[in-house]
Amino acid sequence: MPSYSEVRLYLSGLWLLIRGDAQGFRLLDVSDRGMMRSFWAFVWCLPAVFVSWIWLRSLLVQSMPPGTRLGGMFFVRVAMLEVLNWLLPIVFAALICLFMGIHRKFPAIAVTINWLAVPFAWIYGLLCLAMLLLPVLTPIIGLMQLILLMVLVFAVSRIMRMICGPQLLMTTALVLVLLVPNMILTGAMQRFLGIYPF
Repeated sequence: MPSYSEVRLYLSGLWLLIRGDAQGFRLLDVSDRGMMRSFWAFVWCLPAVFVSWIWLRSLLVQSMPPGTRLGGMFFVRVAMLEVLNWLLPIVFAALICLFMGIHRKFPAIAVTINWLAVPFAWIYGLLCLAMLLLPVLTPIIGLMQLILLMVLVFAVSRIMRMICGPQLLMTTALVLVLLVPNMILTGAMQRFLGIYPF
């Protein structure tokens, strides 16, 4: 698993890419081996993700009849949804790269998207923790989550532009497949798995 110092280096590289500095690629391992190692980002996200699961569970309990209890299957289901939300956009991005003949760019796409998930997962987890501890602030934190989503769209767009160059169609297609499936599938899969809190 990549060490803390390695992850800091990767995040520094992502920051440079978001700022439009191609030197960021020098801080990222975009080789095939680096691509496979980038999936360790999921492990780095787990503590923060678990906090978001606890928050979702509290919402679900509030929407159920008093005395209802949620067992371990709840966490199995949200874990399934999390893995699906992580892998499906990357699979779609791989198909786009294959279709557009840019398969050589795929390792860089996978590496950047995987490591970009780490800071956003932690910020989201902290916001969920704040809503657990201070429910009265939920409307304000909800607005902050919306802003976080907008920042994510901006960051992904900037990074994809650095990878693909000034090719608007290609960049737009990648941004869409990397972000939209999660937005569509999360609610639908939560309903299907019986973990939709609203």
